[in-house]
Amino acid sequence: MSDSTKKHSATNLLWGGRFGQGPAEIMAQINASISFDKRLYRQDIAGSKAHADMLVASGILSAEDGDAIQAGLDQILGEFERGEIALDPALEDIHMHVETRLRDLIGDAAGRLHTARSRNDQVATDFRLWVREAIDQLDLALTTFQTTLLDQAEAHADAIMPGFTHLQSAQPITVGHHLLAYVEMASRDQSRFADCRARLNESPLGAAALAGTSFPIDRHATAKALGFDRPMANSMDAVSSRDFVVEFLACCSITAIHLSRFAEELVIWSSAQFGFISLSDSFSTGSSIMPQKRNPDAAELVRAKVGRIIGAMNTMMIVLKGLPLAYSKDMQEDKEPAFDAFDSLSLGLAAITGMVGDMTFNIDRLHDAASAGFSTATDIADWLVRVADIPFRNAHHITGTLVKMAEDKACMLAELTIEDMQSVEPQITTDIYEVLSVENSVASRTSFGGTAPVGVRAAIQAHRERLS
Repeated sequence: MSDSTKKHSATNLLWGGRFGQGPAEIMAQINASISFDKRLYRQDIAGSKAHADMLVASGILSAEDGDAIQAGLDQILGEFERGEIALDPALEDIHMHVETRLRDLIGDAAGRLHTARSRNDQVATDFRLWVREAIDQLDLALTTFQTTLLDQAEAHADAIMPGFTHLQSAQPITVGHHLLAYVEMASRDQSRFADCRARLNESPLGAAALAGTSFPIDRHATAKALGFDRPMANSMDAVSSRDFVVEFLACCSITAIHLSRFAEELVIWSSAQFGFISLSDSFSTGSSIMPQKRNPDAAELVRAKVGRIIGAMNTMMIVLKGLPLAYSKDMQEDKEPAFDAFDSLSLGLAAITGMVGDMTFNIDRLHDAASAGFSTATDIADWLVRVADIPFRNAHHITGTLVKMAEDKACMLAELTIEDMQSVEPQITTDIYEVLSVENSVASRTSFGGTAPVGVRAAIQAHRERLS
């Protein structure tokens, strides 16, 4: 049989007698999706097995044909796992590859598998199964990321570093407190993915092309067999909705933004000008011309991948925005963005987790940086309110004057004499020096969610219990 005849045969197998000839070459190219939807083979076979079992239980398919279909699908799964299936663009997609191979194995009985099913509900089911599994994998990766952050936070619960606003020195904080901020973000990322998973966990299978089917099928049985909570309630919605993909990509985008922010800090912290952390050879690269360079390329690439992930979300929204009900071929464009976003986020999570576990904090440098920039000025204002009963706005002004004085004298706040301070505010006593150390500053921040080491350790314990 010639290649052309093979194409025509494949086309007729799929579309039936309505078409006498195969598509033009360019039509075949734009129509085929096997190059990317091949990764749905496990989901497609799982859906087919559940559908076949239901057809037998409902009396639509004989037990003999059901057994043959199940055995054939099991063999095909093994062949895919071993890389033994040759992909043919003429067969368009993963569904026809499975069906065609099943026909090769068991003959005409394979054609009965598609009873009461359309490619429309088939692909929607496969894709929901894939996104559900992707979420489960990302959930595990986010747990590992948080656990690694918690390990570093616990080891550095007392280590003092500068806290920034506007990338200017603000107040001293602890390293543990800073890292816990990203644990909080990642925990919300997990929560968003969990919400997305709960909403998508309904089965389209049995909705057929768009209107349901006249066969006495049991959609609740296939939904249960595939781990869905229930079948989707409207057959048109079942085959045409892709909001679960948009929501998944939105969750991926928010998570990627969090990773990107942390990656940016790793780039800054590892620079010679900051010197807050050191990265080993495992997560650094060199320069082709400057032998002294140690570049945080892994962090930079994590930071860059957010563009691809947000781009995937935008792609999906634009694909959907003008589509009438029910299914349109435009929806074939839903998979590549989702696959790419998942791959990019998975790699980014693995890289950022590796960097967190790998980095070494330069404690002395962090402490010196925390002491610079008059970072305990707020502690003076708080002392004036607490001890001298001065309204905060007045205390803020007094403290600003003291900062200006120290700036003019090119000294630290703690290096101002008591006479200097009392020339600005007579109620100041030598007790004020107790709040001028960065150690006392962080220790005093005992409000819930504050940077005090005692609070940091309590938060670490709470997160460990949540993750366990």
